[in-house]
Amino acid sequence: MSTADRRARRLRHNPVAVRAAKIAFWASAGLLVYTHVGYAGVLAAIARRRGEEAPLPAPAASMSELPPAVSVIVAAYAEQEVIADRVANLRSLDYPADRIQVIVACDGSPDETPERARAAGADLVLELPRGGKVRAQDAAVERSRSAIVAFSDANVSWDSDALTRLVAPFDEPDVGYVCGDVRFVNDRGDNQEGLYWRYEMALRSLESRVRSVTGGNGAIYATRRDAYIVVDAIMGHDLSFPFNMVKRGWRAVYARDAHASEKMVPTIEGEFARKRRMMSHGWPIMLTGGMLSPCGYDPLYALMIVSHRVLRYGSPFLHVTALAANLALLRDRPVYRAALAAQLALIGGALAAPVLRLRPLLVARYYVLTTAALAAGLLDWLAHGTHAGWEAAPGTR
Repeated sequence: MSTADRRARRLRHNPVAVRAAKIAFWASAGLLVYTHVGYAGVLAAIARRRGEEAPLPAPAASMSELPPAVSVIVAAYAEQEVIADRVANLRSLDYPADRIQVIVACDGSPDETPERARAAGADLVLELPRGGKVRAQDAAVERSRSAIVAFSDANVSWDSDALTRLVAPFDEPDVGYVCGDVRFVNDRGDNQEGLYWRYEMALRSLESRVRSVTGGNGAIYATRRDAYIVVDAIMGHDLSFPFNMVKRGWRAVYARDAHASEKMVPTIEGEFARKRRMMSHGWPIMLTGGMLSPCGYDPLYALMIVSHRVLRYGSPFLHVTALAANLALLRDRPVYRAALAAQLALIGGALAAPVLRLRPLLVARYYVLTTAALAAGLLDWLAHGTHAGWEAAPGTR
């Protein structure tokens, strides 16, 4: 008798174990389906019930109205290859030149980033000791002169009207944070991050319509200067700002017409490494940075945090639970054999993708590796902590 047969026989003779395995399987599988698919349906239903279309905040009502003054901050470490283009792009925006202050905060850059930023026309270049991206941003905000501070990475390009669209929601007095739309450019690689981000941006749009976004992106976002939050050096703004804004009485919204483009990591394996690093910063935000505390949340936003953040980041552990329970129930009913076949097909597709470079298999590999990266980032943080500094992902410059 095989090991599986012996396990199944023991299980059949233990109704409590059978019931527990069924609960574990259906709960974990149901939560996975909900966080990846069902959550979007819930948001869409709420938005539809309210009968609201997502407004597109317009620029100034007339040419005589001056747009708000904005300090655009670019934190940079070893970005000499791209920093001049980043500054030039900001200088070319369709926005009054005297209303933009361009600040490049060099985080201990070991190359010619400061010199090239000055030569390209940055208003202020800060040469700071190595302290990490967040501390460089903090220093730049302290030196900024505008009521609105916007942020961008060094390898990003903004559309000509991106800044105008990004700051327009601040016409609403309760808006404290705005993130724009990021599009990933990758003509040669096999990374499927662009597909994921198109879905993610659709979720941001729904979240913004319903309440507030639960996450941002580093390519294009802005805050009121008096709403800016100084967070732990390892806790990036993308994840820590939106929920903290809500806790402080602000709204965090998505400006879907404020477009930025960014070169993505070319390979799926590179994306795994990038997300692993990012999640070593993300887990501290969730577990020790206040995200799990309900203080300051209304019930709807609390549901959004659980749905889009807690369950999403917990998905590797839900997958392991579902697989283990599925194996224990394999001899129970045909539905469990079908479920196991689906899980093995996902893993098999991911393994086959490097050889058979078909889009469905590449998507399967992307999903498996990026899900595993969530768990790997947690293990990294627990094992040896997280360093505040950062390095550019290979292939993104």
